[in-house]
Amino acid sequence: MYITVSSSASSSLLRAASSYSRTRLFPSFRNLSPINTTSPSPVNHHRSLASAAVRSFHCSVPRWSHRLDWRSPLSLRAQIRTVNPVIERLERKFATMAAEHPFKTVLTSLPKPGGGECGKFYSLPALNDPRIDKLPYSIRILLESAIRNCDNFQVKKEDVEKIIDWENTSPKQVEIPFKPARVLLQDFTGVPAVVDLACMRDAMNKLGSDTSKINPLVPVDLVIDHSVQVDVTRSENAVQANMELEFQRNKERFSFLKWGSTAFHNMLVVPPGSGIVHQVNLEYLGRVVFNTDGMLYPDSVVGTDSHTTMIDGLGVAGWGVGGIEAEAAMLGQPMSMVLPGVVGFKLSGKLRNGVTATDLVLTVTQMLRKHGVVGKFVEFYGDGMGELSLADRATIANMSPEYGATMGFFPVDHVTLQYLKLTGRSDETVEMVESYLRANKMFVDYNEPQQERVYSSYLALNLAEVEPCISGPKRPHDRVPLKEMKADWNSCLNNKVGFKGFAVPKEAQDKVAKFSFHGQPAELKHGSVVIAAITSCTNTSNPSVMLGAGLVAKKACELGLQVKPWVKTSLAPGSGVVTKYLLQSGLQEYLNKQGFHIVGYGCTTCIGNSGDLDESVASAISENDIIASAVLSGNRNFEGRVHSLTRANYLASPPLVVAYALAGTVDIDFDKEPIGTGKDGKGVYFKDIWPSTEEIAEAVQSSVLPEMFKSTYEAITKGNPMWNQLAVPSSTMYSWDPNSTYIHEPPYFKNMTMDLPGAHGVKDAYCLLNFGDSITTDHISPAGSIHKDSPAAKYLLDRGVECKDFNSYGSRRGNDEVMARGTFANIRLVNKLLNGEVGPKTIHVPTGEKLYVFDAAMRYKDAGHDTVVLAGAEYGSGSSRDWAAKGPMLLGVKAVIAKSFERIHRSNLVGMGVIPLCFKSGEDADTLGLTGHERYTIDLPSKISDIRPGQDVTVTTDSGKSFTCTVRFDTEVINGFKYLLCAK
Repeated sequence: MYITVSSSASSSLLRAASSYSRTRLFPSFRNLSPINTTSPSPVNHHRSLASAAVRSFHCSVPRWSHRLDWRSPLSLRAQIRTVNPVIERLERKFATMAAEHPFKTVLTSLPKPGGGECGKFYSLPALNDPRIDKLPYSIRILLESAIRNCDNFQVKKEDVEKIIDWENTSPKQVEIPFKPARVLLQDFTGVPAVVDLACMRDAMNKLGSDTSKINPLVPVDLVIDHSVQVDVTRSENAVQANMELEFQRNKERFSFLKWGSTAFHNMLVVPPGSGIVHQVNLEYLGRVVFNTDGMLYPDSVVGTDSHTTMIDGLGVAGWGVGGIEAEAAMLGQPMSMVLPGVVGFKLSGKLRNGVTATDLVLTVTQMLRKHGVVGKFVEFYGDGMGELSLADRATIANMSPEYGATMGFFPVDHVTLQYLKLTGRSDETVEMVESYLRANKMFVDYNEPQQERVYSSYLALNLAEVEPCISGPKRPHDRVPLKEMKADWNSCLNNKVGFKGFAVPKEAQDKVAKFSFHGQPAELKHGSVVIAAITSCTNTSNPSVMLGAGLVAKKACELGLQVKPWVKTSLAPGSGVVTKYLLQSGLQEYLNKQGFHIVGYGCTTCIGNSGDLDESVASAISENDIIASAVLSGNRNFEGRVHSLTRANYLASPPLVVAYALAGTVDIDFDKEPIGTGKDGKGVYFKDIWPSTEEIAEAVQSSVLPEMFKSTYEAITKGNPMWNQLAVPSSTMYSWDPNSTYIHEPPYFKNMTMDLPGAHGVKDAYCLLNFGDSITTDHISPAGSIHKDSPAAKYLLDRGVECKDFNSYGSRRGNDEVMARGTFANIRLVNKLLNGEVGPKTIHVPTGEKLYVFDAAMRYKDAGHDTVVLAGAEYGSGSSRDWAAKGPMLLGVKAVIAKSFERIHRSNLVGMGVIPLCFKSGEDADTLGLTGHERYTIDLPSKISDIRPGQDVTVTTDSGKSFTCTVRFDTEVINGFKYLLCAK
């Protein structure tokens, strides 16, 4: 049988949402200050718990997350008819339950230093349980949430005990509920989320239910940062010019998001041009401690961007989830998660002179990848913590997805408090944060003796052992020490095609492509740098590396070095604060002289919005088959992500980006070879332009000021003239434009009824694609440019959209027609069915024709055939984009059979009704002799009730082969799948 959805996981949300209580959890959230001096009323608090319990009854969805559970009613209309007469009786019953909160005895007052109280909180010390003292700080946050939200319905007393007994229960993969305090979105993932919410409202309206029940019940912050592209560079006017182009391309999307900010409660939209979502979250949105109507509790967040983990550096528990899960969290559902193991990572010593936080994070990433931390928390501790600024910590936390952990957590300490003050949080706020966390044993004071905490496993790093490095050319965890870079590059040229190889013949390795760049003689070789980008939340939030880049540029200018004009240089700060301190320091002038003008405030090159290369450069690369390089201060360098013409992409610190731009190539030994020739005619070496740690520290001390943060964020929600001029309707229902190529009503709820259809079998399915290892979500659903010959391009051209206005796949995620055509559209896709040919095509097995993946999928669907995907290890790694699951579902993919899955993507597949199956250990498509030309039948039980977590199933082929796979959904997922059974 197969399990599929015509209405997606959101249909289950919809059925559940129709029965939400009209009571809301939070008032409209516009004031971001965590301070609320209103004293809590125990009566009101118990009433709120009662209303939560009624909500719990109404929606009958106890848990949602990686382990889903949609025990939705089979008939919404029937439920509405039968529930209303008993609501009053149930409210009385649940009010009694709430009044008897299992942990009411630990509800404690937090006094203010000058008298009165800050609020009330659920006290962990008041439990008098010695096991709590040994818990990792990250687990204590889960514990506090469970205690506070315990109603013995959605969150049970048994769940609290599981967390307290973490040392014994976590190895058993037990499941717990977790309710995050808020949800974070960016525009690429936020648009489809708001589209889904708008679509749900339409469906609620058609089903005769209350559309106002589709509203976020927790604060939702959406930062528009993924749309700006690097069209204009090396210009004082670049920011304005790129923003104008951004608004021209995205006016419809921006209007839609602005409508959403008024149509939905609890939704704050931060306008374009403000900064990168994670830096804005760190500097402004992060509360650390909430005070909601006098109830104090730790800030926590889930976000639709995998690098939401950056906030872990601030001591806020946060991680990335799929859009489907985020929508559920918005609608007030507790997330269900396996109680994670926690890796204790002990830091000692101090970074050596000239070593950056980027070098540190690339080292940590490699260590943790080797250790194996998928699905786990990593918690940092030790004497070395005091040597790391909060920005350094945020850099390490940011790259949690790259090392595979759910979180890279830094508990709150004095460094955190200093950062809160630096970034303009009030003294009263900081005092409240410290008082609450100390009172609830969530604060680390390294001036006091440390009680030993228990971890699942341990790692240690002496910071003095970290050396300068970069990572690449195709994966973030392929770290290369700087001193070995030249040798590594030459090995890559020689190695067979793979993550560390390009297979360039010996006789072609010294090829020189000469061309004319605007009348100036120019040349490119293998390894020539054509893109040098200071970008990405990973680094732009860190003043030490940003000012370090400015110092490199200054020294280079003074010595007479100049970046070649055909290198596309750019600087995209994560917030306006960066601009302020670069100007204050006087270093922006030197960055400008080297071509690193500010191009905009957003993710830019890191997510593939690098813009076009100059036509002469692009032609020189293409016509001569040059392995061109990009060097960026980003966090992802998967092939085809940064730019289609840069096959080698290296992650480096901002100062190293400037250094490589000056060198013009990655084929250089910085210790032995000069970067260039100075104005005195002598060679200039790396050591001549590299700033000392002391120089950088002095620049940070004199240039980064609290007032910069205050002035920047006081103005942030005021928008800008272009945003403020966008006119949006006041209606709470969205008026869909059938001619729009940006915002399109999705098919998930069309022809939906409240009775769920039965299951259908996966029988004789064709293989749509046959992959190897490390297929990322960028391969599955690219975010970058739309190729002019692709099915998506044809769709847009047929609707009058010119090539220059195609924009990117990421910007068009509000249109399912474009995104379905963009699924598996990455130009670097390696599909074994094509026998070595690279590109977004496949073989239509019945005819043997080579077709675009979309065209082949549609041919299968039109003929009534199901499809499956074969894959290797780490399928779905990379960004947490739900379209990497929605797209395959729309193409008719019923199952993915892989060696292993990335956590969030596997969850998204489940949410869209695509079955994730794992080969048995030691087996894969190759060892089993599968070519992809077979037809596949998956032998799941005929009754859903017979499906068990992690059970084995048999897959047979028409060629006579039979093998066993493990179904990769767990306890709660199975129950959820009961309500994802819909006819095609």
